[in-house]
Amino acid sequence: MGDGPARLFCFDLGSPLCYLAAERVLHMRLEAPLQWLPVSAAELPHAERFDAFRCEAEEQAFREDVQLRAAALGLPRIRWPQPFPFDSALAMLAATYAKEIGRAVPFAQAAFRQAFAGGHALDREDFVLIAAAACEMHPNAVKSAIGGRATRERLQEAGALARASGVDDLPALVIGGEVLAGERALLELQRESGAHGDEAHERDANGNEADEREVA
Repeated sequence: MGDGPARLFCFDLGSPLCYLAAERVLHMRLEAPLQWLPVSAAELPHAERFDAFRCEAEEQAFREDVQLRAAALGLPRIRWPQPFPFDSALAMLAATYAKEIGRAVPFAQAAFRQAFAGGHALDREDFVLIAAAACEMHPNAVKSAIGGRATRERLQEAGALARASGVDDLPALVIGGEVLAGERALLELQRESGAHGDEAHERDANGNEADEREVA
């Protein structure tokens, strides 16, 4: 990942909170690049679960909060996938492959929007492939990677890296050895965005000047 402490943005494509965090990261001008790291929430013992609400009212309050946050970011109204939550394993394997070929950011963006702007659950291969096509990933290559042992192992390795870095919930930022996860990650993104959003940095949200390739 280069010299110096890791700067990671860890996400799971099944999480609406990761979607909100990703959209904020995409529109930030950063002083140093973030590596977008697909991490399966299932690999983190304390990651928030969206099937564990105590009652219908609690779930409704959560959904309303997400809608308010989306509106504050200028995003389209959330269209909740059916089912929600959905099994994101398939999409996360595709995201892992996307990272390997330098397309983690555009694929994550397309996949999140398929799920939470389009209302399409990413446990279906066709919706994953639509997101992949949006960033010029060949469907046959994606299907081959999803079914490959190497891709599964790399996703597991990402989970191990996240845990070793102290990540226990998603979304998560790892910056300079400090970990901000879950709600704290969202708040830190808001703070850093406010601090740097008007400065004339030339880097985009992926740390590059002219394209969306990610720093390895």
